[in-house]
Amino acid sequence: MIDKMKPKLYTLKTCSTCRNAIRFLKERAIAFDEIAIREQAPTQVELHALLDSKSGEIRRLFNTSGGDYKAMGMKDRLLEITKADAIKLLATHGNLVKRPVYVDGNVTLNGFNEAEWRAAFGESNQ
Repeated sequence: MIDKMKPKLYTLKTCSTCRNAIRFLKERAIAFDEIAIREQAPTQVELHALLDSKSGEIRRLFNTSGGDYKAMGMKDRLLEITKADAIKLLATHGNLVKRPVYVDGNVTLNGFNEAEWRAAFGESNQ
């Protein structure tokens, strides 16, 4: 059962980037609920927060190297699709979302860049 107060981490078990994010959070004793992104994509509200954290750059929310992205012709579609429609698409197709996705009340991240994550959690980069 998902704890509404606990941060969420949307992952794919076979994703090494997701495993790196899990390790990062566990090393810092940050509790989170892990959610399989293929079974449950981030919500539209979560995706809007993520989009805000990416300065409105919708492409940064997409897994551009994924098979679904390529099969659905998203490279060309992103040139014409509205941000609202892109958010709806991401919320219904978890494989399209760049993972992992971390969501709590204050921090929203996707992908795993250790320096970015350190900064988001108030750590200095070493």
